[in-house]
Amino acid sequence: MMRPGAQQYVVARPLYSEESFAEEHEKVYRQRKTMLDHFVQYFRCDRKRAKNAALSLLPIIGWIKIYKLKEWLFSDIVSGISTGLVAVLQGLAYCLLASLPPWYGLFSAFFPVVIYFFLGTSRHISVGPFPVLCLMIGSVVTRIVPDEGPPLNITGFEGLTSDEQRVLVASSVTFLVGIMQLAMGILQVGFVVMYLSDTLVSGFTTAAAIHILVSQLKFVLGLQVPGLSGPFSLIYTLEIIFNKITSTNVCDVVISLVILVVVFIVKEINERFKSKLPVPIPIEVIMTVIACGVSYAFDFKKRYGIEVVGYIPKGYESPMAPNLPIFQETAVEAFPMAIVGFAVAFSVAKVYSVKHDYTIDGNQELIAFGVSNIFGASFKSFAASTALSRSAVQESTGGKTQVAGLISALIVMIVTLAIGFLLEPLPKSVLGAVVIVNLKSMLMQVREIPYLWRRDKPDCVVWLATCVAAVLLGLDLGLAAGLGVELLSVVLRVQFPRCSVLANIKGTDVYKDRKDFINIYEPDGVMIFRIPSPLFFANIEFFRSKLLEALGFNPLRVLRKRNKALRRIRRLLKKGCLQWTSEGFLNTSFGPIADSKEEENIKELDLPTDFKDLPARINWNAELPANIVVPRVDIHSLVLDFAAVSFLDISALKGLKTVLKELIRIEVMVYIVACDRTYEIHTKLHDCCFFDDEVQSSMFFLTLHDAMLHILEKHPEATERKADFGKSNIKVYVTPQPQTRF
Repeated sequence: MMRPGAQQYVVARPLYSEESFAEEHEKVYRQRKTMLDHFVQYFRCDRKRAKNAALSLLPIIGWIKIYKLKEWLFSDIVSGISTGLVAVLQGLAYCLLASLPPWYGLFSAFFPVVIYFFLGTSRHISVGPFPVLCLMIGSVVTRIVPDEGPPLNITGFEGLTSDEQRVLVASSVTFLVGIMQLAMGILQVGFVVMYLSDTLVSGFTTAAAIHILVSQLKFVLGLQVPGLSGPFSLIYTLEIIFNKITSTNVCDVVISLVILVVVFIVKEINERFKSKLPVPIPIEVIMTVIACGVSYAFDFKKRYGIEVVGYIPKGYESPMAPNLPIFQETAVEAFPMAIVGFAVAFSVAKVYSVKHDYTIDGNQELIAFGVSNIFGASFKSFAASTALSRSAVQESTGGKTQVAGLISALIVMIVTLAIGFLLEPLPKSVLGAVVIVNLKSMLMQVREIPYLWRRDKPDCVVWLATCVAAVLLGLDLGLAAGLGVELLSVVLRVQFPRCSVLANIKGTDVYKDRKDFINIYEPDGVMIFRIPSPLFFANIEFFRSKLLEALGFNPLRVLRKRNKALRRIRRLLKKGCLQWTSEGFLNTSFGPIADSKEEENIKELDLPTDFKDLPARINWNAELPANIVVPRVDIHSLVLDFAAVSFLDISALKGLKTVLKELIRIEVMVYIVACDRTYEIHTKLHDCCFFDDEVQSSMFFLTLHDAMLHILEKHPEATERKADFGKSNIKVYVTPQPQTRF
């Protein structure tokens, strides 16, 4: 029943196979470019391309020309000052995650920002330390230069203190990360970040938040806990903390709890009233200033034994070359750092680019972060990305461009050169509390698990596997394990797709899974089978098994049974035990006909059925003489819907051709639909000599409905259905120029 007022459309056109459509409609010839053509084009240079390359490598040229001085400058200044204050605090706090002296975090909040100002394409992200990346660096640092015991035997460590060795390790790893990011940007492989799905990144960052939380407990509790790295380091760290829990510094705990509660409450106020507040309340900065003042006034370090930031040298240190032996030790760990740092920054940049309607370039972002890390590492900073909270401050306070980022770098520079000494009495427990309270958004990602489980169980498995692996094995191995599970889930989805048998929705040219609808039409002897994935070496056998399951018989077994029956019929005719009459075969033997025990030739049984020397073709679905039994085949036409098959490999072509031959040899006509000639599949079929005397190109039809109408023309008896189906809803009108109306 049609809905009242529903729109209708009527189509009157010839019934098209692929061949007839190609004959009637001339195609435009498009010359395909070879690999050499792409290579030559990539390295060709002219004036226009050189100009575009310059604009691409220096995005500042593009946006600085449209900079609205009167409208944007004040907003950028306010945003830069707010972001700079947060960057100072986060630089000190996140540096603890990297197991480095706190003031090196100020270097990481300055040098990469300056380089990104010129090379970056995002106008809103705040470049600098990122807690997950800092923790990954810290695991490398503590592995090479442990808290307890001698460092690894690295050339260049001679004469350096433990802190200097750690700084050398961190800067060298950062330099290597920058080289990797720069190389990926130059090679235009920014697409690699697509392999890190949102689900995987969510599970990974949640695990990283757990690692960060545990790593900060020693500062919050005032305990001396050595930094550990490697598999199960989190469990070992918790064991040490619980063993030393009786040595907790009560003053550190009180300070941390006060900071946690106050900062959390004010952050919630900022979030709830962000539309009414002109600028978010910089509560971390306020509490830091208060904590510094109270700590200095009551001399917390001497009176209560609290660990403080301590001496912060003024100015910047001289540049330093990276250590090549450290490259060899950390190459495997540097690569996931390069990917994670870029993936997080690109994800945040993409959110703001969509919000503010401008474009970002993934490859240029790789180049920007690569150069930023290389330059920063030369001045003893560690790997930079972007912190979500800091970027949110820069954007929410009115930042329009990276001028705000440059001003935030100037604020960090002022602290480094002039007033850094004011932060010396700051308790490290305050920094630990600030780090923990900023983990809220990452830890709350666990709420995605119920949603994923209800909506997409494979994605939920990826989330859980990544999170658990990263928690237990460490962030680097956990990321690799999560990526492996994610790729495995993709392979399994493609290797074991949900195949279905389709049916016509009555009165339409629409075909849907017959299990999902009631008012459907299925002609006798016709089956429509759909596989919703590419066909390749890993799933061709699955495709075959699902197809045979849907058909209800094995065509090869049927073919062999028929050929064996033909052998026996010929033999009985030769012996005179059978005789052909107008009514069929007549058994002329008075006794039972015994089965032959003659040895069979399997290869001959697989050949097409040959009716020569027989008086007529045999109806295999009728009763056969001499107690011969052959499996019944009720299907005369099979339609394969290839609309979702995007490619086939050689193994799939061979397997598909074998299946088609087996079906054709038992008189089941096969039609393949929605396999457009303009795509790779049909071209590959011709190039690989897919077609022969049995498998012909005439089996290809333009649409599923075209194939069905063609079948009903050839088999009009298929439209005679039981009374509950009524008359056929597909009508074929044959005129001097055949037309189809529906």
